[in-house]
Amino acid sequence: MARVLQAKHHNRYVASRIWNRMRLQMGGALVIGVVLPMAILALFYPNLLQTLSAQQTALGAAVAALASVYLVRNISLYPGIHSAFFVFPSVLTCFGLTFLIFLLLRLDYSRAAMLGAGGATLIWLYVVQLMIERAPPVRVGIVPFGSVAKLAEIASLELAWLHEPVRSEGQYDFLVADFRADLPNEWEAFLSDCALEGMPVLHVKQLQESLTGQVEIEHLSENSFGSLIPFVGYLRLRRVIDFLSAVVVGLLLMPFFVIVAILIKLDSPGPVLFRQVRVGYRGERFRVAKFRTMVTRPVEDARGDAMTKDNDPRITRLGRFMRRTRIDELPQILNILRGEMSWIGPRPEAQQLSTWYESELPFYRYRHIVPPGITGWAQVNQGHVVELNQVMNKLHYDFYYIKNFSPWLDAWIVAKTLHTVVSGFGSR
Repeated sequence: MARVLQAKHHNRYVASRIWNRMRLQMGGALVIGVVLPMAILALFYPNLLQTLSAQQTALGAAVAALASVYLVRNISLYPGIHSAFFVFPSVLTCFGLTFLIFLLLRLDYSRAAMLGAGGATLIWLYVVQLMIERAPPVRVGIVPFGSVAKLAEIASLELAWLHEPVRSEGQYDFLVADFRADLPNEWEAFLSDCALEGMPVLHVKQLQESLTGQVEIEHLSENSFGSLIPFVGYLRLRRVIDFLSAVVVGLLLMPFFVIVAILIKLDSPGPVLFRQVRVGYRGERFRVAKFRTMVTRPVEDARGDAMTKDNDPRITRLGRFMRRTRIDELPQILNILRGEMSWIGPRPEAQQLSTWYESELPFYRYRHIVPPGITGWAQVNQGHVVELNQVMNKLHYDFYYIKNFSPWLDAWIVAKTLHTVVSGFGSR
């Protein structure tokens, strides 16, 4: 009976891996998302495929369908992702951009064919994600040497601790070992044989990062960034996107800012904006702007006053609501326009706290290698923290963001930020 259950588990796991293959997903997107809608329309319009507009439509739909697959696959690489959540916005974005290109270039195209291709691609990708998510929990064979004990804390895994270097068919889906540990010769030979047979063999650090969304660094020589500087091309492109979007959002929200300013004045005496020196990109100091959420009083302890505690009595009634919904962060659009911040990145800390953290925590200053943001990977996963042990954990999230710095991770952070605004997660 146990062998039957193991066989069923293994078959479902293999099936999910097949559905996860790029060739299958892209091939299905072309056949179901492009060829099928065009063939159906050709039944009603026999000469459709001979027209230039139909050929241009087929080409545009193919590019949009393949781009949709690529976008969903790249976003789904990160921890906590439910890929089906991104199918609709991904397809809408790719086909929307294709429509826009047709309009700007004044190219002939078939609206019915494009809409049919978009709908069919959407259905195909939902089917793919449904089949992938039906997979059973991943079963991991653990080689019991080195730093593998932390894997027991990850609930999404079924762990099988190996007692001898012998392959057991169907008992685990892949192997995990600490490659930096001093493994006995027979275990190294075992891992080599498993890899040659096609069994995935992962380093424990690689698996931990992919499941927890954190990167731990104990020695600079041990990091796996490849380069200590994130992708410069994307940094420059994002700066342009940040500036243009900040201009548009700032103009649209101007009436709202006026209303918030009036409410702050009515709620408690003091200035509308709170300004504070913080540490930003490459360690540069700048003055951050936020809507004031606390009562105004003389500074007694610079470092202590920079910390926001749970149920902090300094927070006003209106301030508590603004913190929960993150409305107080919106004036930082000014910092984005000045190039001091981005929409997404590690949160900039007050100068006093940053100096303290740098003196106590190794590699804290490395988080300044990318521009600070209004929202970030640590904020949507952990929330607001100030204590040293919590800040160390926050650093692991920041390092994960820096290591995986990309538009795909930024898109996931935007989605999680919307959930955070609604739920109030992590606010103080």
